[in-house]
Amino acid sequence: MSQSAVLEVRGAAPPVLVTTAHVVALRLAELAYAIDLKQVEALWADDARPASARARLVSTPAKAVAFGEAPVVLLLGQVTLDLESGPVRAAASARLYDFGVVALALRVTAPPGPWDGFVDLVNQVDRAAERSDAWDKLFDELRRVLAPALQRPIRTRLDEDFLLAVVNGFASPLSAAELQERVDLAAILSGETQRLSEQARQDLLRQRFSYFPNDLVVIAWDRAVIIEPRGETDVAEVLEVANAQLLEMRYYDELLDAELPRMNDLVASARGAANWLRGRRYASLARRLYTLVAEVTELTEKVDNALQVTEDVYLARVYAAALDLFRVPRLSAAVDRKLAIIRETYTALHDEASGSRAEIMEAAILLLIAVEIVLALVRH
Repeated sequence: MSQSAVLEVRGAAPPVLVTTAHVVALRLAELAYAIDLKQVEALWADDARPASARARLVSTPAKAVAFGEAPVVLLLGQVTLDLESGPVRAAASARLYDFGVVALALRVTAPPGPWDGFVDLVNQVDRAAERSDAWDKLFDELRRVLAPALQRPIRTRLDEDFLLAVVNGFASPLSAAELQERVDLAAILSGETQRLSEQARQDLLRQRFSYFPNDLVVIAWDRAVIIEPRGETDVAEVLEVANAQLLEMRYYDELLDAELPRMNDLVASARGAANWLRGRRYASLARRLYTLVAEVTELTEKVDNALQVTEDVYLARVYAAALDLFRVPRLSAAVDRKLAIIRETYTALHDEASGSRAEIMEAAILLLIAVEIVLALVRH
């Protein structure tokens, strides 16, 4: 009797065998206030690199999903990741967004084997990517080649990591429901080797979606599992965009957190100045705050419009769930509240500056009248 027959007699299903799969470690970073993507393409070509390309969602109609400005994809060659089981080669690439974010990706192809082996590879890639110095080298290379395209580069880098476990084929066809019965998806999403509590498992598996009976995406805070027999990449790209929006909102939230106390100090300093200097300082500070508000508003609008999902209901659900899970709407609301405080401060300063100028004008007029009176008395 064959092993599969024995397993069926005993009531146990044979192990799930993965035939085609890969792991993608993402690291996103804020590189600049903005990136000129057309200049990126020109600079990359001048450096005799592999041809760049504009990202697009290949399996979704253009009218259903659209990028605000499609990011530029650059191929960066191969890097080595040192796994516990030995070194592996990973294909490196970068995707640059016009609002200043770059997403680096290290892709490791998984060998055919049992599901548990794939889970182990995912965890090993995650740990190796976390400690790898390849990220810094790749970021430095991009800065060197693309420096003219980076508008106001960021000195202190802010990072965001994400891991994609992607399966495109099994030895035997499986539906999404069958897969969830036969393997523990929570294990691959958590990175834990011990079985989680039922509550923890349900929390991790809450955001899961299927369009066809045999595809599945499950999204967690820092990982996602994608089962895609057709080999389509749209879901992976949408998750990357959501992470890029998260990073950008984190950056501006932290920027405004630092700006508000500084703004209060500058306002106090301006109010402590002599009367004849106060209006000028108010006006100068108001201009500075207006510039900040205008810049942040422009960039946050670009972030909000980075990807527009209109007619593809399934992709829209995945995208909205990822944004909500990553807390992007909350961060966006926090940024809006802080911008509102700065706008109110700008309005108050503008009014005070106008009042100070009016007081100075009144004083000057009264002084001129007094001088005229004195001169008239002297002449008589």
